[in-house]
Amino acid sequence: MYDEREQSPEHGPLAGFTVGVTAARRADELGALLERRGAAVLHAPALRIVPLSDDSELLAATKEIIGRAPDIAVATTAIGFRGWAEAADGWGLGEDLLERLRGVRILARGPKVKGAIRAAGLTEEWSPASESMAEVLDRLLEEGVDGLRIAVQLHGEPLPGFVESLRAGGAEVVGVPVYRWLPPEDIGPVDRLIDAVVARTLDAVTFTSAPAAASLLSRAEERGLADDLLAAFGHDVLPACVGPVTALPLQARGVDTVQPERFRLGPLVQLLCRELPARARTLPVAGHRVEIRGHAVLVDGELRPVPPAGMSLLRALARKPGWVVSRAELLRALPGAGRDEHAVETAMARLRTALGAPKLIQTVVKRGYRLALDPAADTKYDAAV
Repeated sequence: MYDEREQSPEHGPLAGFTVGVTAARRADELGALLERRGAAVLHAPALRIVPLSDDSELLAATKEIIGRAPDIAVATTAIGFRGWAEAADGWGLGEDLLERLRGVRILARGPKVKGAIRAAGLTEEWSPASESMAEVLDRLLEEGVDGLRIAVQLHGEPLPGFVESLRAGGAEVVGVPVYRWLPPEDIGPVDRLIDAVVARTLDAVTFTSAPAAASLLSRAEERGLADDLLAAFGHDVLPACVGPVTALPLQARGVDTVQPERFRLGPLVQLLCRELPARARTLPVAGHRVEIRGHAVLVDGELRPVPPAGMSLLRALARKPGWVVSRAELLRALPGAGRDEHAVETAMARLRTALGAPKLIQTVVKRGYRLALDPAADTKYDAAV
């Protein structure tokens, strides 16, 4: 288990890293959890939620169930079930809906939705200990669903194969689309997030719903940046998903993701607290321990924020620790620097100031610059090469 108490009291485990948040619902909560641990957060809701009171599809499904009761109802999420009941109340259909569901076999995916069902005055017949929709499906198919009418409360997430398997088994399935997703009204933040991923100025992107992941990929396709986005996710920017269903759109495009064992926001943040520091480059330089993070450097455990241009130079030097890197090569590493090598000198001076230890980077006259890798480490590096 990750222990934040092991970190320096001056900064959190995510200090120096920048994390993108694609969530629409609970985005503020996730952002606060990340910032509390030191991360800089880029908010870019990839979707927006259709207000329940305005959702004509949910209203139609509710009337259909009231008009003709299902044999079985499957409740997947607590917030979705509560939202459905509250929306029905707002339409004047709350009592009719609950009365209809009282005569129905109700299956609940997990303990939270069980609580929501009981709070509504209903009782579930069964709930899997695993909180897995796969186990719910297995039970239904083992019992046999041919000729049964089954209502499935959806929650904006795809249920891969669930509805199709029930229909293949002979069931009539009524989907109850609670919290449908639509593209965001302002696409600007999503475009900025895509640009940041492609430019590698983000260290990780979090996904808490499969539709958000699919929406981000779709927008990248529209802009002709899908290949660049996937390449960044494949090597430099960590895609972190709250669970396996959320990861499906990314995995379908060949992107490996990380996921916590428990599919919750807290464990997702704890996962990042382990993964991102482990990915940081750490080098012994001029008698100091230098850890290179996304937008900052830890020098002997002290957090030193570094401007973007300086980070570009430092990463170029760190790719060849102890070796001289020419000004021309460093100029190519500077975004938008043009052809003037004076830009390298200016950015290098600011980098040295930001690091607070000028001797970390040596000037090699007429040749370029080098990270002053400690001699013992330099020998090991030469041997490895």
